[in-house]
Amino acid sequence: MTDRRRNSLILGLVVLLLLGSIGAIVAKKTRLGLDLKGGVELTYQAKPTKGVALNGEAINRAIDIMRKRVDALGVSEPEIQRSGSDQITVSLPDVKNAKDAEQQVGTTAQLFFYDWEKNVVGPNGRPIPNDFNVTGGPQAGTTGCFPEYDALARAARRPPQNATTASSLGRWYLVNNKTRTVVAGPGDTVKDLRSNEGVLTYLKKHPQATLAPKHVNEGTLLVQQETTATTAKENGGNGPDCYYVLNDSYALRGTDIKNPEQNFDQNTQAPNVTFDFTSSGRKKWQKVTREIAQRGAGLIATADGTPLTDPQQKFQHFAIVLDNQLVSVPYIDYQQNGDGIDGSNGSEISGGFTIDSAQRLANELKYGALPVKLDLISQSQVSATLGKAALNQGLAAGAAGFLIVALFLLFFYRVLGAIAVVALVVYSIYFFALIKLIPITLTLPGIAGLILTIGVAADANIVIFERVKEEIRGGRSIAAGVAAGYKKGLAAIIDANVVTFMTAFILFVLATAGVKGFALVLGIGTLVSLFTAVLLTQAILALLSKSSLVNSASALGAADRNLDKDHLPWRGFDFMGASRWFFSASGCILLIGALAIGGKGLHFGIDFDSGTRIKAAFVKPTTENQIRDTIVAAGADSGSKIQRVNDKDLGPNAFQISTSQLKPANANKVTSALDKAYTIKGSPDTTSIGPTFGNTVAKGAIIAIVVSLLVISAYIAIRFEWKYAVPVLIALMHDILIVSGVYSLTGREVTTSTVAALLTILGYSLYDTIIVFDRIRENIPRMPRAAFSQIVNRSMGEVLTRSLATSFSTALPIFALLIFGGDTLKDFAFALLIGTLSGAYSSIFIAAPVFQHWKEREPVYARRAARIRTENGGVVPAYATGAAGQLVEVKPKKTAKRRITAPDDPAQGVSPSEFKQLVEELHADAPAAPAEPELDPSADARPEDLVMKDRPKKPKGSKPRNRNHGRKR
Repeated sequence: MTDRRRNSLILGLVVLLLLGSIGAIVAKKTRLGLDLKGGVELTYQAKPTKGVALNGEAINRAIDIMRKRVDALGVSEPEIQRSGSDQITVSLPDVKNAKDAEQQVGTTAQLFFYDWEKNVVGPNGRPIPNDFNVTGGPQAGTTGCFPEYDALARAARRPPQNATTASSLGRWYLVNNKTRTVVAGPGDTVKDLRSNEGVLTYLKKHPQATLAPKHVNEGTLLVQQETTATTAKENGGNGPDCYYVLNDSYALRGTDIKNPEQNFDQNTQAPNVTFDFTSSGRKKWQKVTREIAQRGAGLIATADGTPLTDPQQKFQHFAIVLDNQLVSVPYIDYQQNGDGIDGSNGSEISGGFTIDSAQRLANELKYGALPVKLDLISQSQVSATLGKAALNQGLAAGAAGFLIVALFLLFFYRVLGAIAVVALVVYSIYFFALIKLIPITLTLPGIAGLILTIGVAADANIVIFERVKEEIRGGRSIAAGVAAGYKKGLAAIIDANVVTFMTAFILFVLATAGVKGFALVLGIGTLVSLFTAVLLTQAILALLSKSSLVNSASALGAADRNLDKDHLPWRGFDFMGASRWFFSASGCILLIGALAIGGKGLHFGIDFDSGTRIKAAFVKPTTENQIRDTIVAAGADSGSKIQRVNDKDLGPNAFQISTSQLKPANANKVTSALDKAYTIKGSPDTTSIGPTFGNTVAKGAIIAIVVSLLVISAYIAIRFEWKYAVPVLIALMHDILIVSGVYSLTGREVTTSTVAALLTILGYSLYDTIIVFDRIRENIPRMPRAAFSQIVNRSMGEVLTRSLATSFSTALPIFALLIFGGDTLKDFAFALLIGTLSGAYSSIFIAAPVFQHWKEREPVYARRAARIRTENGGVVPAYATGAAGQLVEVKPKKTAKRRITAPDDPAQGVSPSEFKQLVEELHADAPAAPAEPELDPSADARPEDLVMKDRPKKPKGSKPRNRNHGRKR
């Protein structure tokens, strides 16, 4: 197949894919994430329950049940996914009430039925069925309880019970004996409790407090008093601080019922939950209610001998316990149900229900209990107003980034720039179509990744176009220059993009849910850019290479073929000689950064330190001090940071509240208090993160950075040489330290987006480093008599313009993010911009000099440097001159031939005597030569086309080849 036919087929394929992509963009709906659409995101940490180990199967079962519960909420396009080994993230678009979502989705819903009088424990550690002081008598479940600390002390004194049907294993609690309060529990281990966000928050408030563990043995259960509408109102929506101790021997459990529904009591019209029993559950129900009824019928007096005359005083009860809390304690009327209650007609649960709470319980029972316990460790809510504003800001930043990069390419590369802009347009259409087809949920970090990949695609074009211009300036024709430029530039592009893709993959695997969107978009964009930047532009250029549009070097920006002026515009600068100044400058910058970090430290956001951030607009005018008084009364810390927010989308009466002393479970209580006092306009924008989630984020960030450095080092060692990897690591650490120092000096907040930016910086810093190292690797065999410093100087002179252009094209869309993006995008863009500038500097002025100083100690280069010093009066010139300055091209042949030419300037070719000297030095420097070299110039060869061959011996009996064989005469 001819080149022209192949290029035509590529363009045809591009057009077909383009039409298909446009169709997909029109037909498919874009999935927007919570930060763009508004909604609630909850992150849970799973913990084992009795009889259920914490493994993948249990977590997957929990996710299935949670998905059914979410479907019952009527949420469109919810996302429930596993995050890490034991965490589950739930994203609920358009949900406006975080508290309702939390109760509906994350409640374990372990339901158990108990014979109340038979199991409620008295002061002697045993049940006393007819003692009204213990059971509560007719007011069972609402009286006779104790404060949690006292009830826990009673429960902890009980020895292990031989309960064949216990709802849980033994549980641990942490208490403050001095203040007689229960700080945390129940928990499976003391270690879990001490790392609990509630405990850490408590210790921040009470640093002098001493917490002691208390253990409740298996067979004993601590349950909270039944919550009525009155007690819920008195306690701000929480249950009362009043507890009972139960002998943990249940009669039925949630799996014994079926068909739960929310209904209304026929007499009172109060909301309730009705249900049927399974066949085995019906038998159990009949049995336990018979025992309860018969016990009531036989009751004559209470434990103190007081005679009972009112039949209702004899009624006995059963208790319904949901997740260690009394839901209801109804009585059994022995007069109407002397033989127990026949479960064939089902039963009901009634109590202090609202319609919503009854519906929620019915759904929980309908879809079953979660096999594991879920602790809420992170909660965020984004208002639809702020989400829409963030989307508009992201789109504006994307449009501005694309336009700026396009103008840069057109100005700097002319016709080549126009082709690159066409490729960028095609790339953008392909990419957007893939986002819709996969589909990828587009988030704010995802938009940042989308904008960033514009720079990735432009970088690939710049690397190739600079190489094309270089080949044309070197004397090749337009068509030959295009072909050679793409061939020689492809290796550097692949290396750089592979590193970027690996960084994105590591981010996707190890980062939190928000950053995963950025990583996925960055990885896919890198792959798509390879197709458009390499195949598409090459096909267009190859087809146009003989047209009037690109038939002149000036149209491609390569008109001046003066080697010293254009090919090496930086030739007069001694990069290696000035390395001490580069190192000194970096040392000063790093020292300032280190002092700032040591003195001021880094300002870690709540992603790492935990806490709550609330941004809300209020209808009623208020002040910072009034807000402080309100949230402190609701349980927030008095040291909370409150500041007025200037946001046109929120209005003039908007505030942001930040506190590190508020765990996720209490964030809803604070927002409810603010809404009651000042009326929140719309829904608030809240983020609440516990220490457990913060520790997970910090651990994941450290692992991601370390793994990225190791993977990048391994790849560089394999593709180049292991000695190349060490300068790369030094340069990357240099960039990370500089970004950290700048963050400390400016006081900017370090978030998960900052970590994503740091990892992205690693890839981009390496992009420029690979460009330099690739040229050094190429020039080493082409300058066989030069010192290594001269090789590096020449290599850097050849590629510095290219490196600066790629860095500039990457910085342009990042700058657009910084100007047009919202608060989140601006913080992200700031880290990227500083890192990109630092990466451009370190790859050229740190990595290359470090590599040169190390490599020049090798014996072969030490001998060359010694010889050059002898020839030049003890000095090694910055650039090689004469025969040593000629670039020779070494091409391996199948018969161990090496072709050596001097293609840069035919007028300055190598004379035969110089070539003999060059061959001798080649063999002196080489560790071993396979055969004696000899000169074999062809009849019409110029000095620069001389060939050195390691010619194999002819086999005996072979005939000389007839060069005219088969030719027409």
